[in-house]
Amino acid sequence: MPSIGERCHELRIRDAEKNWRIIYRIDDDAILIVEVFNKSTRTTPKNVIDICRKRLSKYDTD
Repeated sequence: MPSIGERCHELRIRDAEKNWRIIYRIDDDAILIVEVFNKSTRTTPKNVIDICRKRLSKYDTD
């Protein structure tokens, strides 16, 4: 998902009642699960994108 960052992807999982999304990033030494949420619209909510960017920025800084 380029809107969040390089090497970020979205995994789609359909449940009996909901559509789940897992945002993750693949690094050389780890796979980071950044966010899991129920998606009910075609677009990823802006607040989810912002949260993911902040989390990844903090991870990279630490």
